[in-house]
Amino acid sequence: MAALLYITANPKGPEKSKGLQIGQTFINTIREECPDMHIRKIDLFAFDEVAQMDTELVSARGKLAGYGYTFDQLTEVEREKILKMHALANEFITYEYYVFVSPLWNLSSPAVLKDFLDNLFIAGKTFAHTSNGPKGLLSGKKAIHIHTRGGQYTGTPMQELESGDRYLRIALNFLGIEVMDTIVAEALDLYPQKAPEIVAKAKDAAIQAAKEMIKTPVSQA
Repeated sequence: MAALLYITANPKGPEKSKGLQIGQTFINTIREECPDMHIRKIDLFAFDEVAQMDTELVSARGKLAGYGYTFDQLTEVEREKILKMHALANEFITYEYYVFVSPLWNLSSPAVLKDFLDNLFIAGKTFAHTSNGPKGLLSGKKAIHIHTRGGQYTGTPMQELESGDRYLRIALNFLGIEVMDTIVAEALDLYPQKAPEIVAKAKDAAIQAAKEMIKTPVSQA
């Protein structure tokens, strides 16, 4: 059975968040098109399984990666945090499909999303160092980003300043994941009177994208 991980990074909740409303349309379509799909939802603002990139975790990664330490030579706190990191990555790679829903905050993503992504970069597990540079190990999987923005970025000078969607796409591509075209609902604060129209258009795009995502089966390695 194929599985989809639905990851949201918006504290407003579905009643107030336009992004979460668009995301729910995507999920509803997946359920209609593929009733047997296993879907797990993670609200990053209510998820405590992310290891923070703090002193102990950075130290543990460095010791294991380049200083010849074994796991047993780490401190107790370092072992605890590196295990938490690997547990999250281990679960992540069991899925074939990923949906990320996040707003653009101050030109980037909410910090909880960056924290989550930091836990996925593990050499030998999600990417490998090769003579030709790093290579993602999560090929055969698909992801999509549903992204809301208060301002107008597409086709304006502000486009060069947007680093929320851009970073997510770079990160997922680095890991070898196929990333579909982002569903963007923008100018929501700039033209609030047009917000219902903007959201409706994004929901239509979400329906089509959901159908496209599952059209071709992905690898279940």
